[in-house]
Amino acid sequence: MRIKETRLSDLDCAAFVKEQVAWISRTVGDGLAVNALSGGVDSAVTTMLGHRALGSRLKTYFIDNALMREGEPRRVVSLFRKLGVPVELVDARAEFLDALAGITDPEEKREAITQTFYRKVFGSMVRKSGAKFLLQGTNFTDVEETVAKVKRQHNVLAQLGIDTEKEFGYTVIEPIISLRKPAVRKVAKYLGLPKEIYDRPPFPGPALAARIIGEATAERLDLVRKATAIVEDALKGTKAFQCMAILHEDRVTGVRNGRREFGLQIEVRCWDSSDAVTAKPKRVPWNTLETLAKRLTVSVPGVVSVTYNIAAKPPSTMEAV
Repeated sequence: MRIKETRLSDLDCAAFVKEQVAWISRTVGDGLAVNALSGGVDSAVTTMLGHRALGSRLKTYFIDNALMREGEPRRVVSLFRKLGVPVELVDARAEFLDALAGITDPEEKREAITQTFYRKVFGSMVRKSGAKFLLQGTNFTDVEETVAKVKRQHNVLAQLGIDTEKEFGYTVIEPIISLRKPAVRKVAKYLGLPKEIYDRPPFPGPALAARIIGEATAERLDLVRKATAIVEDALKGTKAFQCMAILHEDRVTGVRNGRREFGLQIEVRCWDSSDAVTAKPKRVPWNTLETLAKRLTVSVPGVVSVTYNIAAKPPSTMEAV
């Protein structure tokens, strides 16, 4: 890996922003670039850097891939429009669900998302716009974990020897690739992004597909989406680095209204970490976990079992797949 990390202790936000804005402007020249906004802090910072550098020559899209949190697409689009960044919402739910159909292997799911995102969805947009560049928020940890083969991050391409211009028809620009998450948050705050963005818990590139063990169908995505909303609401006071709901593939025996129910299992994960490289499970109060389990079994159809992960990273990873 030939990327030099910019450590948090060495980060000068003003100098970094000035340097990246100039680099983006110089790289794109008088042409156009397209931008992938997901609402996470990485893509948000990339969007603002690109907007400063290119103005109207940056075409920003939010791709509704059927894998996001409840209400996420319209909420993020509205927020960035208020910040003066025009964002187009693109409905690509059918394309991603079709690509994921029948796939259960974690790496195959990630590859299906990668190919659908870069080749089919954004490839089409780039061709229509005439743009030769794509901005995206790959960070240092994304590359580190992919190169080390911990897990393939869908946004890591050039570092795996993929020639994006040859494969997809455009060059990828990654202005925050030297930063880990804490440094990205610092830049986000400097750029004037709201707290709900710069202090937001990490969310994976493959989104809710990374929180489903087995096939990511529309029905199973709806279940984990409901569970995610409940978990994030119940644990928001813990000040954890990240928390999530994992939908397991195997069914387990439960009982409801005095009758046997062969139902679903949700695993809750809640992490203390500074940079996502290592992490420890948060010591959440027992009564909080009991209340959370009750909410999940009552509100998410078919859920009869709730577990809490207590294995650290490593050997565990923060996302399930």
